[in-house]
Amino acid sequence: MEKAKEALLVMDMQSSILGLLSDTKKLIADTAQAIKMARDKKIPVIYVVVGFRQGMPEISKNNKSFSVIKQNMAHVDMKEWMAIHPDLSPQEQDIIVVKKRFSAFTGSDLEVLLRGLEVEHLILTGISTSGVVLSTLREAADKDYKLSIIRDCCADGDEEVHRVLMDKVFPRQAEIISLNQWTS
Repeated sequence: MEKAKEALLVMDMQSSILGLLSDTKKLIADTAQAIKMARDKKIPVIYVVVGFRQGMPEISKNNKSFSVIKQNMAHVDMKEWMAIHPDLSPQEQDIIVVKKRFSAFTGSDLEVLLRGLEVEHLILTGISTSGVVLSTLREAADKDYKLSIIRDCCADGDEEVHRVLMDKVFPRQAEIISLNQWTS
């Protein structure tokens, strides 16, 4: 059987979002190692960032999660807020996709891009586990992608939620692997 074509998704690794977690050194270092490995193996690296137009007109008052963000960020420079952490900077061959909600698919051209690249297997990394990783996993599973999650390259502000998702919820739809398993 032929191996499915893979892509590494590096999701919401924006400096502004990483700043919400207390200690990100290991997460950033592990994610950088996963990115390097993907590039070495010629696996496409796709960065997914959440971003909006200035003033965030895409956010409805009915969206409980994002409407709070909109109130607090009305005057934030969106380009700066969307910037990927410098230790994880994309290279010329990498792809950046902008999404409008938690799932990497919502409001982006990710699905069209993956079809164009003939990708069948997504390797997920990102923050937060209960946000972008959960939402993307669910939608990608419904779209029949083979899925792997690199545990060391995901984090959440709530460690218990992270653990429950990784140990109990995600294994129903994805293979949960360590960075060492993926890089060896």
